[in-house]
Amino acid sequence: MPELPDITVYIEALERRIVSQTLRQVRVANPFLVRSVDPPVAEAEGKQVTQIRRVGKRIAIGFEGDLWIVIHLMIAGRFRWLPAGAKIPGKLGLAAFDFDTGSLILTEAGSTRRASLYAVRGEAALREIDRGGLEPLECSVDEFSARLTSENHTLKRALTDPTLFSGIGNAYSDEIFHRARLSPLQLTSKLKRADIETLFEATRETLLDWISRLREEAGDEFPTKVTAFREGMAVHGRFGKPCPVCSTPIQRIRYASNETNYCARCQTNGRLLADRAMSRLLKQDWPRSIDELY
Repeated sequence: MPELPDITVYIEALERRIVSQTLRQVRVANPFLVRSVDPPVAEAEGKQVTQIRRVGKRIAIGFEGDLWIVIHLMIAGRFRWLPAGAKIPGKLGLAAFDFDTGSLILTEAGSTRRASLYAVRGEAALREIDRGGLEPLECSVDEFSARLTSENHTLKRALTDPTLFSGIGNAYSDEIFHRARLSPLQLTSKLKRADIETLFEATRETLLDWISRLREEAGDEFPTKVTAFREGMAVHGRFGKPCPVCSTPIQRIRYASNETNYCARCQTNGRLLADRAMSRLLKQDWPRSIDELY
């Protein structure tokens, strides 16, 4: 799922292309994409784009008359920028937004359609869509600490909860915890002040670093390589590969369709975190430390 750095670079690319441009037509290829009725999406046709915002992991495109189109890409939704009037791809295409300067095409890979589009009117309606998470690049360490410790969760759950923090998901949280040298399963209630300060700095540094990298990768072109698995990541998606700091093979915890990646030596003092499925299967044979495993 595109997270704060990816969404930021998407928005910057869109601002250069569609702000102050008039939306000529909206073409919806999959009716299940649209999750609102009033105002109708077609009401944006003929209106000029005034601004673009990130609302958590959503992209909100503002039009004249305080009308907003809000798009959530979910896991597999992506944007393409093509010549004006370009055909919507048959299997992947969900919608197209046609401007004189080009067409913004919304696609989604896979058979499960999770991406969504809402049309809302007014700031109040836009705020209702916001899950209320704290902006990690706009808060102080004290604000970060208060939000982090407001509920007792694992760090992984806390940092990826959209009601606590805005825009952070599975991929970048793995990178943040590795930079902070903290276990993703550490409970927020047991964190020391020094740990919170370290996590705060790691969060800012990781997000800013990846925004910079993605900007450089895209250059003046429209971003086309939006993915949760990137070259240069320290742990996310790198199970079994060497940690860039200590060379220990990266470990993982699998749950549902997601997994958390971490370095046992850098983050958990050599302790292996229990994988629910495998640890239950192996029981007493489940290795407790990285040294038992290798």
